[in-house]
Amino acid sequence: MISAGEFRNGITFDMDGKVMQVVEFQHVKPGKGAAFVRVKMKNVITGAVTETSFNPTAKFPTAFVERKKMEYSYNDGSLYYFMDQETYELEPIDGSALDDSFRFVKENDICTIMSYKGKVFGVEVPNFVDLVVTDTEPGFAGNTATNVTKPATVETGAEVKVPLFINEGDKIQIDTRTGEYLGRSKA
Repeated sequence: MISAGEFRNGITFDMDGKVMQVVEFQHVKPGKGAAFVRVKMKNVITGAVTETSFNPTAKFPTAFVERKKMEYSYNDGSLYYFMDQETYELEPIDGSALDDSFRFVKENDICTIMSYKGKVFGVEVPNFVDLVVTDTEPGFAGNTATNVTKPATVETGAEVKVPLFINEGDKIQIDTRTGEYLGRSKA
């Protein structure tokens, strides 16, 4: 059990049968009246964010979210297969558990699979990936206006805005959280 007074960012707890994760918290001690804890929390299964106030002595059961590193193998229709690094077993995960950032993941990339009581509810992809540009228009000489970008397709099929000097075959680094080009890859 965890009390609302012990909340910290990232803590997961069970509230009315729903697994919630603390996104932000604030201990409030008003001049008059009792202290309370204002909490912004996210339902880890649905992703819905709510804001609520709790009495600091309110108690909730702790929810243990299992995080396991697995290697992405392949997809077959709406099922995506991930391989357990220890047992080499393939685990199918429905495409609905994947968010938009998964478009930057290629085969053999390591992802973190999040589950609660055996039910997978999310896949965390690496924050930064290095991908090869497979298709882009050539840049024109003399077009040197600041921050001019062009669309480029990377090896996973995702489209990214890149500077004019990037050509096909270049390896670039992408921030999967925003989908933005960060620079040429060092590797």
